[in-house]
Amino acid sequence: MFTPIHQPPRTAVHFCRYCGHATELREPEGDNRKRAVCPSCGTIHYINPLVVVGTLPVWQDRILLCKRNIEPRRGKWTLPAGFMELHETTSQGAARETMEESGAEFDMGPLFGVMNVPEVGQVHMFYLCTLRHDRFDPGHETMEARLFSEEEIPWEELSFRTVEHMLRTFLADRAKGHFGVHVHDFMTEDTPT
Repeated sequence: MFTPIHQPPRTAVHFCRYCGHATELREPEGDNRKRAVCPSCGTIHYINPLVVVGTLPVWQDRILLCKRNIEPRRGKWTLPAGFMELHETTSQGAARETMEESGAEFDMGPLFGVMNVPEVGQVHMFYLCTLRHDRFDPGHETMEARLFSEEEIPWEELSFRTVEHMLRTFLADRAKGHFGVHVHDFMTEDTPT
């Protein structure tokens, strides 16, 4: 099964966020799916996908990866990424996560990849970025931030399938000399067991 970046999919709201009353699972009038509805105050609780934002940072011909210092997949290599926060754009969130996890200085580039991961209720968005130098000051979520050439990428030690997909897509585009925007749907059959 696919492992999410930070948590399993959210599937239920048992108590109303506003009044604390136990919710009931029912289909609200005019809706087409069952939702957690508060019988006391009438609030309908929607559970929507989480957005994961990150970057694919490059210095000359090398790619920056971060070794995770948190679960899940502590000790595995990843691209700097994490959950988008309220009141920020996707590119602002990707930049924030990159600064927090790698301590890198960089210039943001264009959107490079969108990956839908419905099994875990997530959408992953990665931006290209160009590093300003090869010195890093990683935060507490990262054991180590290091640059890798294509031949050095630790494929067997990557944290998530989405990270592997982004890296392979980037390397294929780089070999062609043109970077596009890529969309991929990770369905259950795509996920490792």
